[in-house]
Amino acid sequence: MKIGIAGTGTYLPQQTMTAEEIGQASGLPAEVIRTKLGIVQKPVAGPEEHTVQMGIWAAQEALRKGKVDPKSIDVVIYIGEEHKEYPLWTAAIKIQQEIGAYHAWAFDVALRCGTTIMAMKVAKSLMMADSGIRTVLLAGGYRNHDFIDYTNDRTRFMFNLAGGGAAMILKRDHPSNLLLESEIMTDGSFSEDVIVPVGGTKSPLTAAHLSEGLYRLDVPDPAGMKQRLEQKSMANFLHVIRRSLAKSGYTERDIRYLAILHMKRSAHDFVLNELGLDPNQAIYLEEYGHIGQMDQILSLELAERQQLLKDGDIVVMVSAGIGYAWGAATIKWGNGKETAP
Repeated sequence: MKIGIAGTGTYLPQQTMTAEEIGQASGLPAEVIRTKLGIVQKPVAGPEEHTVQMGIWAAQEALRKGKVDPKSIDVVIYIGEEHKEYPLWTAAIKIQQEIGAYHAWAFDVALRCGTTIMAMKVAKSLMMADSGIRTVLLAGGYRNHDFIDYTNDRTRFMFNLAGGGAAMILKRDHPSNLLLESEIMTDGSFSEDVIVPVGGTKSPLTAAHLSEGLYRLDVPDPAGMKQRLEQKSMANFLHVIRRSLAKSGYTERDIRYLAILHMKRSAHDFVLNELGLDPNQAIYLEEYGHIGQMDQILSLELAERQQLLKDGDIVVMVSAGIGYAWGAATIKWGNGKETAP
């Protein structure tokens, strides 16, 4: 069974936060933010650019570009963050209504910044298991920059969190952009290393919490997390990439483009070097920061615009999310026919 990407869409807020502005908020030199953290600027959502709404706008763009009738969609999967318009709310059903997917059913999934890769795997599995499911929309938004306290040095590695929305349409028997195999791994030893410490059942939100600014992302044990993550993170990145490729019948030598999330520049360069890739085989998202699980779809769209993708190219989408989770999915781009280099 062939399942392909029929369309993608993104939505990016016009408002940005520059390296200089992050420096002013954090006390870090702007040059460090640009060269070490790898942020020239990043989009940040305004008061009317809500999480699910940005996913709706991205979904509408994907439908338009893919020339897909929303009434042909069988399932809508929300891939955005739980930080959204309302708590305890199934966002996918809202998206279903707003785009006119009246014949679909809908649900939400979450794996933090690994959600898109996981949802692609889920969508493919659904289509393989149920012959009545032929078209699946993945859509969501992200604005976790709302949870960043720039004066908290423990969260410096998350200063890149940005805002935006993205969407992807997967179709059964679609002749191009074939979704091959994926690989996902999680490590629960990191499950409480990055948290919002208040607002849950352990510590219900109070007025004092708000006044003290505690409703933000925090890292209780930054030294311990850093030490353990350094032992595993890059190895796990490479593992999921290589396993996704192997399950698809390829190796890292076949990669033509890597749609990789934004991370500090040294880590980005390390991954490319380990895979034997040139800098022009990936796009470093220094103008966008980290829009969570939207990064991979954004990277694909930027690669298309820059004409970095050719028919038959092997593309790998790779993600990582706090928790920690790592995931990769292999795609055979275009109509699958090899073209001359």
